[in-house]
Amino acid sequence: TDYVAFMEDLISKGFAEKVPTDQIQGIVGKVWYLLHHGVRHPQKNKMRVVFDCSASYRGESLNSHLLQGPNLTSTLFGVLTRFREGSVSFMGDIEAMFFQVCVPGDDRDYLRFLWWPGGDTSQKLQEYRMTVHLFGAASSPSVCNYALRRIPDDFECTDDVTKTIRTNFYVDDCLRACDSGSDACRLVKDLTDACSQGGFHLHKFVSNNFQVLQSIPKQELGKQMQDLCLEGGPLPVERTLGLHWFINCDEFGFSFSPKQKPLTRRGSLSTSASIYDPLGIVAPFVLTAKLLLQELCRLGIGWDENLPVQVKQKWEQWILEV
Repeated sequence: TDYVAFMEDLISKGFAEKVPTDQIQGIVGKVWYLLHHGVRHPQKNKMRVVFDCSASYRGESLNSHLLQGPNLTSTLFGVLTRFREGSVSFMGDIEAMFFQVCVPGDDRDYLRFLWWPGGDTSQKLQEYRMTVHLFGAASSPSVCNYALRRIPDDFECTDDVTKTIRTNFYVDDCLRACDSGSDACRLVKDLTDACSQGGFHLHKFVSNNFQVLQSIPKQELGKQMQDLCLEGGPLPVERTLGLHWFINCDEFGFSFSPKQKPLTRRGSLSTSASIYDPLGIVAPFVLTAKLLLQELCRLGIGWDENLPVQVKQKWEQWILEV
């Protein structure tokens, strides 16, 4: 049911179109069919249909023929550290960013896929093609970031909006800090208007300042924020580019619950590598695990051998300290 709903929404919004009968044959060498499958986000429990641009047929894939283009994405480290520069912080998200950037008509036959009308498998399969860029296509990040960065060139924007678009976005996530609530309110409005002019819908706003939250229409706030009393009270914890943002105290935090892994070199590496820390904040804690892995390498322990007793004890002690 969720799969069908996603696909029908894709088609109804014009992100995909049925291939006209007179174009079914296509031009030889200029038609490609994409596989698709469903992926459910473990935390959001939300179904997303993914088109596999890396799937190969006779040694060829769509991605192998696409140019990646220049990397126009601001660094994760830079976006996160700039988010700490002011006392009033907010973040927002561009709705379905890649789907807002169109693919030229002549290139759409490279993005064909098969689907049953209305998801009814008793009917004959029909041919469709995407009209927009896909998450998973090698060229999409560069193309869509270019489209976003064109906004200050194509429309009249304040210096603050221009700076935000060019340095405070990590793909579709905007993280920005200001010196005051009034500055943040003004920037949110100007930034939303500028993005709208460029064809992007900035929404799901979160902030640590009630003045900012009250200035934003309720339907444009993040889900947890919509359920709050915006007159005061505690603010929730939000995920921010993989980190936990404790909004009340405006601090980053971590949640690490190690899964049960075999006490082997492979299992130890898997556990230590699962700690996501782009800023290196918990490096002193992770260093212990890395030193133990280094010791295993010196001892010549195989990937799937049990840990030696002396290393096993140190490893278990490290896990207990989590």
